[in-house]
Amino acid sequence: MSGEAELRVTFFPPLYLQRRIWVLDVLRREQVIEIIDIGCGEGQLLAVLCQPALCLPPPDPGVLASPSDATTTTIQAGDLDLHPRRITGLDISSHALASAIEDTSPAAANASYTRWEPLEVNIWHGGLEIFNPVFVNAECIVATEVVEHLPEEILADFTPMILGVYHPRLLLVTTPSYGFNARFSPPGSTNTATGFPDPTKRTDRVFRHHDHKFEWTVEEFQVWCSGIAQEWGYDVDTTTIGRAQEKDKWGRDEQLGGASQVAVFKRLEGEAWATTREEKSTQMKEKSKSQKDHRLLETHHYDAHVRAGKRGSTEEIAKAVLDKFEEWEEAELRLEEIWFVEEIGAMCGGWFEVLIEAIEGSAKFNLQRSKDQRRGDWRVLLDGGRPGKKKRTSEWTPEEPTDDLFEEVVQEGYRSDDDPGFDWGSGLYSSDSGVDLLWDISKEGNAWGRQSAWTCESSEEDVVEWSRWSTLSAAWDLDRPE
Repeated sequence: MSGEAELRVTFFPPLYLQRRIWVLDVLRREQVIEIIDIGCGEGQLLAVLCQPALCLPPPDPGVLASPSDATTTTIQAGDLDLHPRRITGLDISSHALASAIEDTSPAAANASYTRWEPLEVNIWHGGLEIFNPVFVNAECIVATEVVEHLPEEILADFTPMILGVYHPRLLLVTTPSYGFNARFSPPGSTNTATGFPDPTKRTDRVFRHHDHKFEWTVEEFQVWCSGIAQEWGYDVDTTTIGRAQEKDKWGRDEQLGGASQVAVFKRLEGEAWATTREEKSTQMKEKSKSQKDHRLLETHHYDAHVRAGKRGSTEEIAKAVLDKFEEWEEAELRLEEIWFVEEIGAMCGGWFEVLIEAIEGSAKFNLQRSKDQRRGDWRVLLDGGRPGKKKRTSEWTPEEPTDDLFEEVVQEGYRSDDDPGFDWGSGLYSSDSGVDLLWDISKEGNAWGRQSAWTCESSEEDVVEWSRWSTLSAAWDLDRPE
């Protein structure tokens, strides 16, 4: 197929980021505190999870001096952060894991606000087909853009090991949707110019990456997911994410769906299923004994603030808030501005709800609640003062996105051999999660290095401002792979 026949297809946010956001949203919804990233690569997801939550989870009722139904409802609705306590990465690439170790270290965290919870990070080296007793009964295992890299014999070990031996409460899987590949070409054409013919020779399909051993259609993925879920005692939900920005002039968008397929497996409980998993996974454990064990390369420990979980009195907190109003000569402040004064957050013990309680319990303030706003944007009015234009900037405000972080970026089509994001030494089935894009920013501007139907140029109009407290609040690690 000629280059003229290639179609421009772009994603915004970039496809790898949409996958990451999907994972983070599931983790947040399920209130997961322990995550194992199988095929973690250079640790992009792990580095995101190392970022501290803005506050502690909602406190027990006894922590608040006068808890009310209204306050409790607000607490639950406003708690959008993840609160991981233990995260783990596994990969077969020593080279990639060196980056993961560096980027998940406390020294690299570079958090601009207080850490209220401890965190343990473990980085392991080894293949997923090898048994690691530490992973048994994990809360959540994540495998993003991994299964399509697995040779047939390793793919056969994937579900017995993950769903059988480890049997996590949750398993999150993402993989390319082969059907979407048609979106890159006119009907009746196949992109053999920049795509990669099936290296296994089992099919005549053209894949997006030269290391992919297969790419499933939506139907094939659903059959695989439902089959292994039924075998190992899980419920599963599947869908696709990642729609092209451009409208397909042949009207194929709804038919082809998204570029990535995703699945959430939820473990079915009960003694019968536990016994079935144990019996069916015995052979997998025995097979693994003849192989080299996983090697723990590094453990990082993040310490929580010394005042975390140790609140002060409402009077002490209210006085500190009043002092800031007077110091800044303000009559109106957002709750978020007050919270990010470190000594006030410490007085609250890391609980945002304690700050709300102190402000509402003081005659000096009037808190303007709004169901249409996130909690951080609620306004605090000083009694007797008049709201007006601010005269100063608070001591700390969340960093605003910059042009080089939130621009329209190159779509994820087929990968070229010169893609610097691919680690040639990573072995047969390392994940390409998070490094799917060819980032080549020129010194003069934000132009992409490889110009073809598979790339696009970025423009200032595409910059968007995403709040930390929005549904993307945990997707902070947006560093571009070199």
